[in-house]
Amino acid sequence: MMINTGAQSHSGRKAKNRLIALAFFAPFAVLFILFTVIPILSAVGFSLTNYSALQQPLFVGIKNFVYMFTQDDVFLTAISNTFTFAVISGAVGYILSFFVAWMINSVKTKTLFALAFYAPSITSGIAMSVVWLYFFSPDQYGLINNTLMQLGLISKPVLWTQDPKMVMFVVVIVAVWMGMGNGFLGFLAGFQNLSNEIFEAGRIDGVNNKFQELVYIVLPQMKPMLLFGAVTAVVNAFSIYDVPLTLVGSPGPENSALTLVGHINDYAFVRYDFGYASAVALFLFVVTFAVGRVLFKVLGSEDE
Repeated sequence: MMINTGAQSHSGRKAKNRLIALAFFAPFAVLFILFTVIPILSAVGFSLTNYSALQQPLFVGIKNFVYMFTQDDVFLTAISNTFTFAVISGAVGYILSFFVAWMINSVKTKTLFALAFYAPSITSGIAMSVVWLYFFSPDQYGLINNTLMQLGLISKPVLWTQDPKMVMFVVVIVAVWMGMGNGFLGFLAGFQNLSNEIFEAGRIDGVNNKFQELVYIVLPQMKPMLLFGAVTAVVNAFSIYDVPLTLVGSPGPENSALTLVGHINDYAFVRYDFGYASAVALFLFVVTFAVGRVLFKVLGSEDE
């Protein structure tokens, strides 16, 4: 009886390759399940209960969600603040990151500029906010107030962190400055991977200036990086908490700096109402996921 040793050895190699692939994938899968899947499922379960961590969870169905949308006025304020912040800071930071990376890509000392733009994103948000407090201090000794008063542009200090109308403006500026690094680095890496042959082919086809290069060559080739930058900007914008906490002491005057994450933190770690905090967290997760899916449809490739 003839035995096809070639087919057996090929099958053995395939099985070995699968085992190697699984071995490399297993650590990520374990960590993903422990720190992502299980917490999400736990939040779903706790959101349907009245749970204070001092007693057994009491099932209440969708009462937390009904209370959230019908009686919790502070939650509605947190939604408004979060979406306002996300739209302004997310869009501004995203656009600035792209164009800064585009301009720096042609500079010889791009490594030094890349370090300067990326450094704030790897620094603690609380530490950076403390530094910015010197700029936006609401007294006459703050850098901005002192400069404006010396120039005669204002007669008394602007209450940057105490005026509800100014708080969001200050938080957006600091958050944009701190959040540009991640998107900027991704865009810069994308520009580095663009082949010169593409630009040469474009010049042959009639692409004559930088604007046409951007529209007809760069943007189509940069779709993966554009998607990465957009998703990163959305996640950072919706999860903002440390910046307003340090700058104005979240929730701030008249809840002007309260975000959804701040609202979750208040109910979970101040009031110990983990059931309602889980419901708000689940709402934030669904919103972030939905916006991410929209971005995938708009910026993702057709086969995704």
